[in-house]
Amino acid sequence: MQKQDLKTPFFMIDEEKLIANLEKVKRLKELSGVKLVLALKCFSTWGVFDIIKPYLDGTTSSGPYEVKLGYETFGGETHAYSVGYSEDDVREVADICDKMIFNSQSQLLAYRHLVEGKASLGLRLNPGVSYAGQDLANPARQYSRLGVQMDHIDPSIFENLNGAMFHMNCENKDVDAFIALLDSISENFGQHLDKLEWVSLGGGVFFTWPGYDIEKLALALKHFSERHGVQLYLEPGEAIITKTTDLVVTVVDIVENDMKTAIVDSATEAHRLDTLIYDEPASVAEASENGEHTYVIGSCSCLAGDQFCVTQFDQPLAIGQRLHILDSAGYTMVKLNWFNGLKMPSIYCLRQNGDIEKLNEFGYEDFKRSLSQWSVS
Repeated sequence: MQKQDLKTPFFMIDEEKLIANLEKVKRLKELSGVKLVLALKCFSTWGVFDIIKPYLDGTTSSGPYEVKLGYETFGGETHAYSVGYSEDDVREVADICDKMIFNSQSQLLAYRHLVEGKASLGLRLNPGVSYAGQDLANPARQYSRLGVQMDHIDPSIFENLNGAMFHMNCENKDVDAFIALLDSISENFGQHLDKLEWVSLGGGVFFTWPGYDIEKLALALKHFSERHGVQLYLEPGEAIITKTTDLVVTVVDIVENDMKTAIVDSATEAHRLDTLIYDEPASVAEASENGEHTYVIGSCSCLAGDQFCVTQFDQPLAIGQRLHILDSAGYTMVKLNWFNGLKMPSIYCLRQNGDIEKLNEFGYEDFKRSLSQWSVS
């Protein structure tokens, strides 16, 4: 199977780049003693879990299906968290998770009897401080529903609680900023943490980013763990798969209305949703910062503002030309949808030996079945 023979659109996960990130995971664990569980809300493509499993300690989830997926396909520790459990949700996963983390004291009190003796009990706490580039992704935003605020804590809760979870980062590439958050948590919640067995510090810590000081992060994590006598966890998602995956598309048309738009056979609305949600333009491998030819890279959906980016090229684009939308693993495959009945991208992995492995492909029957199902008598 040759890459040029694959029909676009498709995702291509690069095993070598993935392992490069995972080697940084290994280094962090060795230096700090922290355990890491993969955040399935960001990346759930279990066809490459064979690459990731040797480096991580398990998975963490945001809904019951993710719990099941982690348990069945990854193994190790299976952490279950939800912003709002139903009783059925709790019953569904209590027997297969190692840790169940509740978002509120009321949910903990309502359902703990279904979990005790089966899984370790945890509670999400909201530290009131965070590092997030956009308010939409800020767990400590005004009126946040995510976790228990410090002034709402019932201290008696901690007498029969095993652990706590904080999540207060989004794409945090600043180790000093993260350490400042740790210090704030120690100061404000330390009396409660000292009673616990484990603490998860959530995800959003971009320790695999080029130039990140892993040694400094590891020292801070080790100090926090020793100070409070707890096993620490991180829940990386994007940090594991950043810069590993391209979304490969083809230019199908070029139109002009004051500016040229290259329409490609993909759409942010359907295939790279966070580009649209967070208004964060994508990057294109073939683009040139000082190129003389400017194009909108436009989606083939009917949504007027659906575009990947505006960028420059050294040479004019041509119909039939392929483009590589960079860094397209995180929060992409987990959010794929059938908007406009567009073709869903296939998913491949480029193995270190040069082989291309097909992980999944989708067709019309998948689209049809996602909308209705009926039997013909």
